Amino acid sequence: MNFKIIIRVLGFLIFVEGIAMLLALAVSLIYGESDTYSFLISSGICVSLGGIIALLTNGANKDIGKREGFIIVALVWIVFSFFGTLPYILSNSIPNFTNAFFETMSGFTTTGSSILDDIEALPHGILFWRSLTQWLGGMGIIVLSLAILPVFGIGGMQLFVAEVPGPAPDKISPRIRQTAKTLWVIYLGFTITETVLLWIGGMSFYDAICHSFTTMATGGFSTKQASVAYWSSPFIQYVIIVFMFFAGTNFTLSYLALKGKFKSVFKDEEFRYYWIFVLGFTIIIFFGLLITSQLGVEQAFRDALFQVVSIITTTGFATADYLLWTPFLTIIIFGLFFFGGSAGSTGGGIKIMRIVLLIKNSYYELRRLIHPHAIIPVKFNKRSVDTKIITNVLAFFMLYFIIFAVSTVFFTLIEPDMESAMGAVATSLGNIGPGLGSVGPAENFNHISSIGKWFLSFLMLLGRLELFTILVLFSPSFWKQ
Repeated sequence: MNFKIIIRVLGFLIFVEGIAMLLALAVSLIYGESDTYSFLISSGICVSLGGIIALLTNGANKDIGKREGFIIVALVWIVFSFFGTLPYILSNSIPNFTNAFFETMSGFTTTGSSILDDIEALPHGILFWRSLTQWLGGMGIIVLSLAILPVFGIGGMQLFVAEVPGPAPDKISPRIRQTAKTLWVIYLGFTITETVLLWIGGMSFYDAICHSFTTMATGGFSTKQASVAYWSSPFIQYVIIVFMFFAGTNFTLSYLALKGKFKSVFKDEEFRYYWIFVLGFTIIIFFGLLITSQLGVEQAFRDALFQVVSIITTTGFATADYLLWTPFLTIIIFGLFFFGGSAGSTGGGIKIMRIVLLIKNSYYELRRLIHPHAIIPVKFNKRSVDTKIITNVLAFFMLYFIIFAVSTVFFTLIEPDMESAMGAVATSLGNIGPGLGSVGPAENFNHISSIGKWFLSFLMLLGRLELFTILVLFSPSFWKQ
């Protein structure tokens, strides 16, 4: 095990986090608020410590194998969350370490669950840092680092595979560093475009930036306690819907679209299922709202579309409290907790590709029973899918729902209400944000006990790194030579 390169990479990444804090420091200086020194000290700690570690590990072998890759990816999210608490604690915005860690882990994993009761009372710099944690975590800390740092040497692909969501990560370029750069350029471009549109639509420039950060990350943190419902503007809500949809789409397809290859985008099977699921569930909820509520046609459609896109992409923004809808519609929303965006997107959850492959494999298994001697491969995008990927998908589904079930049972010891326990576990594991019951879209997680918050933080990390990256570390064979 090459421990020296593991420590060196972590040092570089702590340094990067310190630099990122300077952006929040700039916002604090602009508004002249009390959190200025907290960012200055936090950034100084991260930059100094990261720099010292990098200097002490100079000359480390840059080869990164699979084991080093898994360890680095797992540790960097924990370390980032640990140091990311500093601005909250030092500014006294969230003085309790458990609450600060929960908020930071929720930020970097783009979950969007919060313990804050009065978001508007916090300084602008702190809220900007809160949104920035989601933007950095959305495309991936490692993917960002691959794009800007030369520290990784051989083995960057090991880190890319361990962090990027989906059963089979796509590479835009044969060179992994170029792929990372391209992904971040697209991500930045979408963020800037959405910021301009939200600003034109009536948001302040500050709110527009923060919401663009958290939309493109499918994170869901807002600068307002009422989330996007604070703005009643249909234009603002439709802009956010469009960019949530983009963020939940495989960024490789966004790259193809930007190059004018629209046929390739619409031929992609996962993308077709993605928009069909969105449209289908929107229509069901739309008619449900028309029948059961007093909403007008446009308002019912907008509320239905916004919540479907927000939940299926695991963004978690809210324009309506779906717990006030008829139980039939609430159950549909809860079912969407287990979908997730496309593979290669910033969305969490199970992912559309896995759901499609599971459905196809189940259907073909029935056909194989009828025709036992026939060779019927599972096809995706008109190509046969490797049996290893099918096995991976089946294992993922099994593990995901076992973890959900066991975690829900355990969490009832912390939160006796079964509905709230199921909602808290599902939303944390799927990196969604709002849940059910006492952790619904109109509530928060502040009332959860410290043990519960640490447990949910672990589920957020587990969900963001798609189970295997974390679970493999608990395997004794992983640590054997």
